[in-house]
Amino acid sequence: MSALMFRRLLVWGVSMVLGFAIAAVFVTAILPWMGPHNGHPITIPIYGYQYFFWTAFPIGLIFVVWLDYFMDTRILPD
Repeated sequence: MSALMFRRLLVWGVSMVLGFAIAAVFVTAILPWMGPHNGHPITIPIYGYQYFFWTAFPIGLIFVVWLDYFMDTRILPD
């Protein structure tokens, strides 16, 4: 495996982990204080796994863009 391929896999892995971690914090810590829940806890199963995925995946893509730029992996075209 070339160094570029390893860096690309690293960018995708780190980005998705960060995206899912931030989404988990958002769903469990911030979202309960918004809307009708009024401070009652929300878990990821209550929020819904599919909704959680579609919340976390775009956040992970934002990290892909920035890590691609800083690690010069050229995932995105110039």
